[in-house]
Amino acid sequence: MSPTTLPAWQALAEHQRATAHLHLRERFAAEPDRFERMHAELNGLLLDYSKNRIGEDTLDLLCRLADESGAAELRRQMYAGGKINLSEHRAVLHTALRLPENAPPVFVDDINIVPQVHAELNRALDFAERLQNGTHLGCTGAPIRDVVNIGIGGSDLGPRMVAQALAPYRQNLNVHFAANLDSADLDAILRRVEPSTTLFIIASKSFRTPETLLNAQAARRWFLQSGRNEADIAQHFAAVSANVEAAAAFGIAPQNVFAMFDWVGGRYSVWSAIGLPVMCAVGRENFREFLRGGHAMDEHFLHAPWRHNIPALLALIGIWQQNFCGSSSHIVIPYSHSLRRLPAHLQQLDMESNGKNCRRDGSPADCATGAAIWGEAGVNCQHAFFQLIHQGTQVIPVDFIVPLLGEGTDDGRHRQLVANAFAQAEALMRGKREAEARAELAHQGLPENQQAALASQRSFSGNRPSNTILVERITPYTLGMILAMYEHKVFMQGTVWGINSFDQWGVEYGKVLAQTILPELQGAPAARHDASTAALIERYRQAAAKQP
Repeated sequence: MSPTTLPAWQALAEHQRATAHLHLRERFAAEPDRFERMHAELNGLLLDYSKNRIGEDTLDLLCRLADESGAAELRRQMYAGGKINLSEHRAVLHTALRLPENAPPVFVDDINIVPQVHAELNRALDFAERLQNGTHLGCTGAPIRDVVNIGIGGSDLGPRMVAQALAPYRQNLNVHFAANLDSADLDAILRRVEPSTTLFIIASKSFRTPETLLNAQAARRWFLQSGRNEADIAQHFAAVSANVEAAAAFGIAPQNVFAMFDWVGGRYSVWSAIGLPVMCAVGRENFREFLRGGHAMDEHFLHAPWRHNIPALLALIGIWQQNFCGSSSHIVIPYSHSLRRLPAHLQQLDMESNGKNCRRDGSPADCATGAAIWGEAGVNCQHAFFQLIHQGTQVIPVDFIVPLLGEGTDDGRHRQLVANAFAQAEALMRGKREAEARAELAHQGLPENQQAALASQRSFSGNRPSNTILVERITPYTLGMILAMYEHKVFMQGTVWGINSFDQWGVEYGKVLAQTILPELQGAPAARHDASTAALIERYRQAAAKQP
């Protein structure tokens, strides 16, 4: 059934009309226990969702919506290895990547995949350890000092973000990431590293991803042009791929090719061998702690009732905001320099998963799906887009992610950071009435005729929703919980909307067209294009003709 035909959906629409006039400031004044009732905790992670425009009656209806949409059954199928990615006839088992070694069997096509997961995990961890302790040497006998990961999308965003977030746990390898086809990206790294002490990881499931392969070939040329020969490639290149033959043709030794599983999508794959650069950066035990944090959130999502289920609450409140209150985007603001790449990772996770206009059965979606996800690290972004979220005409929900303790020098700056995060959430909720702004202006001694002109500009409507997510510190374990929390939020929303969160045909379409245009940029006869595309191709040809 379409979600819009469900009784709970229709009740929520009526409920929104009946409660739209209520302001969060009044709700907090009337409900002194509001925080106690509207927060959830798991192993040191706290979600405060009390600053959303909801009541207990809203939450009851949202939980009913989850039940009526069949979320519990689809969740069970996902954990059990059911092929819930219907368009590609695949299981969806990123949760299996986080299972402990002694976990009960999980079957895909009658094969228990738990031993496979741990065999490949241990291979990757062992390789990372050999790089760290210097037993895997370069072709000159020198130890590896720099690891360069070449990938794109899920083979870059997740590992890059995790390695950056866990920088305080870095061991004795420098880890770099190159993804952009703009040659400036990889070239800048190559200027900082030495061929004899550098290892490249080529991350591509098919070993055919055009952007990744072009950068990999550029790295290969750079290495060979340094005076090394083809035989030396085996000691300086590894791959994470399902295509062992293509990796071997590139020159990579089979023992240095680490498997990717068909039942894990790229944006969910940092927990697998795609996390090899993270393993190189932080080591075996820290990576295992990262997995343990993710598994703890998996268990919570599987077993906790909706009303106390952290990912489910985030998902259902997000549906309330988007489908019933009219928000079309969502901001994620980590008040942590270490987490500055988290919004970029969540953009892919959420928008590639739920940016769909048809349902699982192929029928058109008849409700809004897939909010635009954006954000930046606090407090930097307070000087960028906070004006819009405080006084703009759009209401944009916010997730504030706040580590209570910092990693840097303890000189009071982190305390100021936390104060800013809490104050911004309170200001969005409370607002400032025009009478309050006028009183402030009067206290400052402004003439009455100026007070009237300025008061409206200095007032804030408030009633703007936010979640606050607290952890004590960013550790491998808490980072694992945070990432798994958002993965399950995305799944839950896709389930309620009735869409497939695990394919990405829109990503492929542009790549196919690019392969048509590429030879035309090099002078091949142009195919039939629209006037705009044809003109742009011609402009490129003219510019390229001028280049030496």
